[in-house]
Amino acid sequence: MRSIISSIRRLTGQPLSRRFNKRFRMNRYERSPEPTGEAEVEFLDGEYRVRKPGAYVRCAVTGEPIPLEDLRYWNVDLQEPYAGPHAKLMKLGLKKPD
Repeated sequence: MRSIISSIRRLTGQPLSRRFNKRFRMNRYERSPEPTGEAEVEFLDGEYRVRKPGAYVRCAVTGEPIPLEDLRYWNVDLQEPYAGPHAKLMKLGLKKPD
C-alpha cells in the first residue's frame, strides 16, 4: 500500500490526501443516484435480497408497483411479491377482487 501511495505522490507532485479530497469530495447535499425501474428480487424467509437494483417490484396479483421500502408480503415458494394482505388472500382464493 505504501508503494502505491508513494508512486502517486511522485507522479502528481502532491500528497494523495489533498488530491483525493479535491477530486472526490461530496458535500452533504449530494446523494448517489436513486435506482429507477423494476428491481429483481430473491425472496427469502423474513427478508429479501435485491439481485438487480431498482425502485419497485410488481405485485403478482394486481400488477401494481410496490416500492421496495413498502414491500412487506411475499411468497418464498412461488417467489412472488404482494401489494398487501388483500392481494395475498385474493391469490389464495379466500377473497374476491373489489
